[in-house]
Amino acid sequence: MSIQAINVRNQFKGKVREIIRGDVVSEVDVETPWGVVTSVITTRSVDELDLKPGSDVVALVKSTEVSIAKL
Repeated sequence: MSIQAINVRNQFKGKVREIIRGDVVSEVDVETPWGVVTSVITTRSVDELDLKPGSDVVALVKSTEVSIAKL
């Protein structure tokens, strides 16, 4: 699957700096040119996206929610 278009305007391309895994949710720190963006997502999503430190991602920010898309 690839993203063709998305309506989220605040997008920050970066690399995963650190993942703090929990049983249900995990914190994903993304290093961007504008600073670190942290997302709290399910640990299942971390595994399904195969996120690791150094993975290229886009942090999608809408209001108080930060989503992650792997590149």
